[in-house]
Amino acid sequence: MVIKQAELEAVCGITSKLPENAYPEVAFAGKSNVGKSSLINSLVNRKALARTSSQPGKTQTINFYRINQAEYLVDLPGYGYAKVPQSEKEKWGKLIERYLHGSKQLKAVFLLIDIRHEPGKNDAIMYDWICQNGFAPIIIATKLDKIKRSQVQKQIKLIREGLAVKPGTTIIPFSAQTKQGVEEVWAVIEALWNGEL
Repeated sequence: MVIKQAELEAVCGITSKLPENAYPEVAFAGKSNVGKSSLINSLVNRKALARTSSQPGKTQTINFYRINQAEYLVDLPGYGYAKVPQSEKEKWGKLIERYLHGSKQLKAVFLLIDIRHEPGKNDAIMYDWICQNGFAPIIIATKLDKIKRSQVQKQIKLIREGLAVKPGTTIIPFSAQTKQGVEEVWAVIEALWNGEL
């Protein structure tokens, strides 16, 4: 994928009206600090289009990044951050649900899971929730550079079993540091945008 242009076009909070885009969208979900911003920056080959933070729970809005004036990468609020009050979490949940139900252009949801750890309860809830909203999540196993190559298949098996993923679910190992997985993620996104998946 040749990125000629990438810009943050819209930021939607709890009370915002969601944009009615004319171009296809793919969304990224994942718990706080799993590396969603780093993934988006890697995909568009920019250092700081999506702001990364060492403070989990930073993304509290749905952020729409327009790519090449023709498609959107959509960053959903991170979940599972303990210091956020329950009332806030519920509002974020409603915001995400409104988007999943309301977007006419959403082609798929990617769920990011830290490859180093077995999926947590919040990850399993999010996976099931995305499925219940009518999407088959594509899994991106982040932080690949933090484990040895010999551990990769074992950790992917842990993710498959921990989420009880549906047969045929794609899991893409990914590292924002080494850029491994960038081409594989783009191949899936382009196939979705072109109606091939």
